[in-house]
Amino acid sequence: MKEEKKKIQTYFSITLGLLVLSLVYTLSIMLIDVRPIGPQGSVVGFAGMNQYFHTLLSTNMGLYDLTDWLSIPVLLIVPGFAITGLVQLLKRKSLRRVDSSILILGGFYVLVFSVYLFFEFFVVNYRPVLIEGVLEASYPSSTTMLVMCIIPTAILQFQRLISHKNLRSIINAFCGIYTGLMVIGRILSGVHWITDILGGILLSTTLVMLYYSADQWINSKAHQNHKQ
Repeated sequence: MKEEKKKIQTYFSITLGLLVLSLVYTLSIMLIDVRPIGPQGSVVGFAGMNQYFHTLLSTNMGLYDLTDWLSIPVLLIVPGFAITGLVQLLKRKSLRRVDSSILILGGFYVLVFSVYLFFEFFVVNYRPVLIEGVLEASYPSSTTMLVMCIIPTAILQFQRLISHKNLRSIINAFCGIYTGLMVIGRILSGVHWITDILGGILLSTTLVMLYYSADQWINSKAHQNHKQ
């Protein structure tokens, strides 16, 4: 029991460390090497590094469109788990009897979309290219962040919901490959500064670790109550 408590404390400590790192990274982008190198004179942090990678990779709108379309199935995972929770609620006739991991996942989705909306209004960087003639927010890469938040937490759910080991392994492997290809595709598309992709990875890692820590903590509490 003490060992389990120590593990959970470690999880939350890692989460806090990632959160601090995310905040420092975001502030650094706003303060270090800020120059007007973007479209319409928009200023960009870490300008030298960002300009180097953008020149190196150029822009591939075909990849941009492809990764946009491929992100739609990812978003469908969200209502999928919402339906799972609703089915459990109808069958068990009590919100308290719905799997705690599903309820935590619902709160996690709200948090992820809140972070996304926050950075849509509190703009850190604009894109290196105009999208249909419009200058859009780029930090963090929303596609990168959503994919890297939704798919890893889905994999954690599949560990519980899919009992067939081989099927679970195949689905989880596919999800891992899909996530990697989406992030690589977004980098190569050149529609975000490289720091914005990295920001999406860092923020999503922080959020997923928070979800995992909360899930482990609630499960530990439930296990202790069951023993009593």
